[in-house]
Amino acid sequence: MNDASEGNRPIRVLVVDDHVIVRRGIRALLETEEDIVVVGEAQDGQEALSRIRDLHPDVILLDLLMPRMDGIEVTRRVVVDDPGARILVLTSFAADEGVFPAIKAGALGYLLKDTGPETLVRAIHQVYAGESSLSPTIARKLLQEISRPITKPPTSDPLSDREVEVLRAVARGLSNQEIADDLVISEATVRTHVSNILGKLHLASRTQAALYALRVGLASLDEATLDSVCPGACPGACPDASQGTGSGTAGGKT
Repeated sequence: MNDASEGNRPIRVLVVDDHVIVRRGIRALLETEEDIVVVGEAQDGQEALSRIRDLHPDVILLDLLMPRMDGIEVTRRVVVDDPGARILVLTSFAADEGVFPAIKAGALGYLLKDTGPETLVRAIHQVYAGESSLSPTIARKLLQEISRPITKPPTSDPLSDREVEVLRAVARGLSNQEIADDLVISEATVRTHVSNILGKLHLASRTQAALYALRVGLASLDEATLDSVCPGACPGACPDASQGTGSGTAGGKT
């Protein structure tokens, strides 16, 4: 669905929301950006799936509470068909039962509708680049989730030493190219390692991988500077950043 190498073409965005006034407002905002184009709209989950298949947008701007199919189920189905899909949730729903399932399903970003225009535009660019983007409120919820103990390992297949190195780098917010430069390997090899990590840990995105690394002690909040979890979050968004994140290993091997 996404190919960031296609020159300087604009980012193609699909806006999915059941309120027409919200869709029109977002379209009007994004039309002021030279490098973003709204290629379509959808008013419910079923229409969203159809529009995604027809339009192949670079970024899907998705509400959660919609008729016919909610945004979480849309995210699950889209990611199954296209693991590289870039989904940015934009919703007024900040409860845990919306946040965690959406991120677990594979959404790269989660913003609330009180987000400012500049933050939304920045988030679209971040998600298009494969990075996570979270509202400060959502970042706090994820940090609270990090502090909870892990009851069982996510995989019986331990990560290799190299995969642990890559996972630590992901938690620090490094791009694939930056990881490749640090480890003196190709970017394609990094992509393979990231894919293997997500598969072994049964995760859907780099955001989840970064959270896992923080939870098991493979990276600290100070080291990560929260870039991999809540890039662009305003000061004070993560008040527990000085606290420990627990200990452990990725699949028992470091």
